[in-house]
Parts: sequence; C-alpha cells; structure tokens
Amino acid sequence: MKMLYCYSLACALSLTSLIASAQTVTLDYHFNHETHKGKNGQAERFHYLWDEKASSGYSILGETFTKQGFQLKSLEDAPTAGNLKGTQVYIIVDPDKPKENPNPNYIKKADVDNIAAWVKQGGVLVMLANDSANVELPHFNKLAGVFGIHFNDDLTNHVIDDAHFADGGVSVTGNPVFKTAKRIFMKDVCSISTIGNAKPVLKNNAGATLIASSKYGKGTVIAISDPWLYDEYTNGRLPAEYENDKAAYDLVVWLKSLVPKS
Repeated sequence: MKMLYCYSLACALSLTSLIASAQTVTLDYHFNHETHKGKNGQAERFHYLWDEKASSGYSILGETFTKQGFQLKSLEDAPTAGNLKGTQVYIIVDPDKPKENPNPNYIKKADVDNIAAWVKQGGVLVMLANDSANVELPHFNKLAGVFGIHFNDDLTNHVIDDAHFADGGVSVTGNPVFKTAKRIFMKDVCSISTIGNAKPVLKNNAGATLIASSKYGKGTVIAISDPWLYDEYTNGRLPAEYENDKAAYDLVVWLKSLVPKS
C-alpha cells in the first residue's frame, strides 16, 4: 500500500509539473472579429479561428501547436497585463478594416503599451498582416513600429489564379527557421521594412522581406506579411512542391524555441 501511494504521488507530482510547464499560445479574437450569416441566418464568427475547419480556419495550425505541447487559448478582449498573463505566444492576425467589420476594434495606444510591456518581459508576439487592401495597417503599424517593423502599403507575390501558383512560390531551402520545408506558398502579401533591432528572416526572389524578427527586452516579435498558414494552404490543396504544412511545423518549433526558459 505504501509503495502504491508513493507511486501515485510521483505520478501526481509529474502531472502537476507537466501542467505547470505547458506553454500557452493565445490567438487574438478582438482586433480580428469577422462574422457572416450562418446556416440559421444568424451572425457567426469566422476567419482565423482555432476550431474553424473550413479553408479560412486555423485548425491545422492549432493542431501543430498542440503537438508541440502548447495549450490553445483565444482572447476576445483587448490585451491587458492581466489577460496576457500565462501566455507565452500571442498571435494577432489580419486586424479588421470597416469592410470586414463595420465597427472594428482598432489597436489603441493602451493596447500598444500593454503588448510591448508583455513582450519586454519575455513574450513572443506574432503579427500576421495581409496585402494592404485586406488589412488595417495604420494602427497595426503603430504596434509594429515599437519593434522597428513596418508593414508596407504594397502588394507582392501576386497570384492571379490557380494556374499561376509559381508567382506565390518562395524557396526556403537553407533558411535557418525552415528546417524541413523547402518551398512555401505566400499569395498576395505586403512587404516588410525593418530598422534597429528588427532583421529580415525571409525574403522572396524580388528581395522583399516577407518575415522579420525583432528582439525587445526578454521577448521577441515575429512579423509575417500574410495570414498564410490557414487551413486552405496547409491541407494539401496546393501542388505537392509547396510545403506549407511542413512550414507550419517549422514555424511552431521556432516560436517554441524563442520562449525564454523559466
């Protein structure tokens, strides 16, 4: 009986340790809050949601995070020190313009201050933009600018239709972040400018920066010029040469490595 108790206690302590060390990735549902009419005619959320299995969802990316030991969380409210506590990776994707949300939640100074303070303490912030016609850049850039990053009001990697996939192709062979993917697909994106601590991580054939990173205090900011890894481009629909599913794995492994060791 005593041995059984000790064994059970060891298991409990091990489980407690595992839960305590689990990392959390939080996806913003506040600055991106798009709705459409569901089957019942009522407005329902869609676009870049963890549990959304349609082409526009992040269900596959979410599974990639969970396989790396992350817990998934979403944040419906504006970020504060309180509701970012316990989050190691915070993702903001494609903030709304009025055409997507008639009452968009723009990034305000308080949001910038709260997020910057969280990053400075060791948070990993991931900012995913879009081509300038489909993302609210002015307020997004107020946040990005704190870290020496700027999403440009332009369009690169323009793809007319499925017969022109090559126009969205980007080689990542030899890139230190993408260790398993060789070629990825990024369609209709903006370019990124960097100053100070911010540095390019990936450029396309034309020399435009598509991914950048910046150290800020104990934390790191990753800027990506497109929502990119939603289900449509990680579920096998792309031609086999484009390895966005492997790129999702590589990205998550990289983000995990950036989280400061406690």
